Amino acid sequence: MPLDEPTPEQIQDEQVFLEMGLNASEYKEVVRRLGRLPNLTEAGIFGVMWSEHCSYKNSKPLLGRYPTEGKRILQGPGEGAGVVDLGEGWAAVFKVESHNHPSAIEPYQGAATGVGGILRDIFSMGARPVAILNSLRFGPLQDDPRAPRTRYLFKEVVAGIAGYGNCIGVPTVGGEVDFDPAYSGNPLVNAMGVGLVRHDRLQHGRAGGIGNAVVYVGSATGRDGIHGATFASEELSAASEAKRPAVQVGDPFMGKLLLEACLECYESGALLAVQDMGAAGLTCSSTEMADKGGVGMVLDLDRVPQRAEDMSAYEIMLSESQERMLFVTHPGREGELLAICEKWGVEAAVIGEVIEEPVLRLLQKGNCVAELPLEQVCGNPPVYHRKSVKPDALTRQQAEPEVSWPEPENLGAELLALLSTPNAGSKQWVHRQYDSMVRTCTRVRSGSDAAVVAVEGSDMSLALSIDGNARYVQLDPRMGGRIAVAEAARNVACAGGQPLAITNGLNFGSPEKTEVFWHLDQAVTGIADACRHLGLPVTGGNVSLYNETEGIPILPTPMVGVIGLVERPEHVTTQFFQQAGDILLLVGETRPELGGSLYQHHKAGRLSGKAPQLDLTQEAKVQQVVLEATRSGLVSSAHDLSHGGLALALVTSCTEDLGMEVDWNPDLRPDLALFSESQSRILISVDQDTSSALLAFFAEHDLQPTIIGQVAPQRFRVNLDGKPVINLPLEAIRKAWQSSLEQALTV
Repeated sequence: MPLDEPTPEQIQDEQVFLEMGLNASEYKEVVRRLGRLPNLTEAGIFGVMWSEHCSYKNSKPLLGRYPTEGKRILQGPGEGAGVVDLGEGWAAVFKVESHNHPSAIEPYQGAATGVGGILRDIFSMGARPVAILNSLRFGPLQDDPRAPRTRYLFKEVVAGIAGYGNCIGVPTVGGEVDFDPAYSGNPLVNAMGVGLVRHDRLQHGRAGGIGNAVVYVGSATGRDGIHGATFASEELSAASEAKRPAVQVGDPFMGKLLLEACLECYESGALLAVQDMGAAGLTCSSTEMADKGGVGMVLDLDRVPQRAEDMSAYEIMLSESQERMLFVTHPGREGELLAICEKWGVEAAVIGEVIEEPVLRLLQKGNCVAELPLEQVCGNPPVYHRKSVKPDALTRQQAEPEVSWPEPENLGAELLALLSTPNAGSKQWVHRQYDSMVRTCTRVRSGSDAAVVAVEGSDMSLALSIDGNARYVQLDPRMGGRIAVAEAARNVACAGGQPLAITNGLNFGSPEKTEVFWHLDQAVTGIADACRHLGLPVTGGNVSLYNETEGIPILPTPMVGVIGLVERPEHVTTQFFQQAGDILLLVGETRPELGGSLYQHHKAGRLSGKAPQLDLTQEAKVQQVVLEATRSGLVSSAHDLSHGGLALALVTSCTEDLGMEVDWNPDLRPDLALFSESQSRILISVDQDTSSALLAFFAEHDLQPTIIGQVAPQRFRVNLDGKPVINLPLEAIRKAWQSSLEQALTV
């Protein structure tokens, strides 16, 4: 039957295919490959499948630098999520995804569907989701002309994350937030999902078996989310508000039913392959499943459950309506899956079958409305090798002094002022909105270096962290990429976990700009450096480019999620002081490194100098030795020193009753000593009776921690080089720290 051909007007109107995400040369390539003009549905399919979001056409040449294999890796990049072997027949499934552009124009639904999407990636692999983490970036909440809008976006994004995660019953256990003017027009919303699965229940997305049924499962298809993948692959502008239809609408209650139905379908053994209908919806799931299996697929679009009338083939295939999955069944067993879905109140329908010819064939109203060779759609998308040029302005910026302010006369006042900023202050306002204890498996929730979630029926736990510092990456992208990996892994080690693997989210501006691409190129190289040195394979992740507003890019922002294994419950360690009299040890060397630091951001309001340096050999040693010390039972608490340096580490180690007294001789200017963000440093507290044993343990491994003080009730005192520099009531410190974010939101 003849295909629907475009009208002459449509062929001549370049804007038609530009809106589909294809540029002029890509459209010509589509025509060349097909040997004919595509119709609108076919052009739309090429548009979403060749978008950066789906094809990684700008980043693929860089991502090949990552190490992806390791003795514990069961699934690396290429499926819905990465899979890591934990032992005892258990595996952890994890991945990070972004929902930046949708959250910028429809923040509640953008964030909510970001959470829903990452959870479907997890249970599409056969795993039950057990944890959600997030990494968020926004503009300033105060003292900025766009602050009112930013406060609205921030509140709605947090509400959207909470609304979906709390309702579906998966705990949100960790995350991080940062505020910088670079994100005022383009916030970042990255969600990390984690699940657990038995080895024999792992699923995959490779279709097979000629004649096997293709089953649509989940919510009916509507017109929401059309062009979502292409929308995520372009910069924001004044016209973006008009693209609200490209933002999906989530239903966490249906998400919960879909989750349980899918897990029962897996248990039945009737399922051959499964994939989430995420970005590009039915298009991506059908084409990728068939292509990975070396087969084809024919779909009857009249059988697709629809909640809008008279939907075209184009709309059905490109819709990104939420809570949908695509199954391929074992021969003749589709009835079992339909019955399970009916039991759970989840709509399901057989919409097609697997065919031998490697094409996607779409039928509607008795006509063939599209037919595309999968090799051309999936197997060989265009790849761009972009030019990379270091910005001249960066060379000048790196040459500027890191410290442009005089030595403060009152460090106590300096600390209180810093703690009163949203970047340094407590994020309890955020954490309180998330249900972190649902399922009752959370051993350490938000607020410590890493979250810890128990593996049910085992002594094992997962230690989870997500981290990144864009200001480092702006000043030195290769070093910043290394530090992102090191800090996230250090958080896991401090919690008592052996880091196993990473997932990463790369948030950058337009790769077509040579200076933006240089930052991306260097950051990926830095991440790869650290992963190889620390033995951490990359199992997958997300690339989000074109994060710009009216041509102005965000700071280059790679975010790294690390998963680690805690072998026994008694190995779990937090950052919080445990008892008065414990000795405080500082592991690592403190240097006057304030480039890109929280203190520099607070004092100068601008970036200058160089990012902190990182010796990966020393980093690996510090992490491993501290981990072994926690496992030996010698450590009371352990806290990574990162943003805010020792000063903020001390503040965030205190409890309601326990403060500290520091007497330290750093031989540095006092504010530099306290706020330096030198790497490979960890603050440890240890019982006096075991401190000698711990120091001897460190000495055996060629580490020499410095004794800097002790835990003390209700005090926050710091003496440096024999001089008192801070002497404040613990209550004053905690009040400033705990109230800063909430005060900024109630202006």
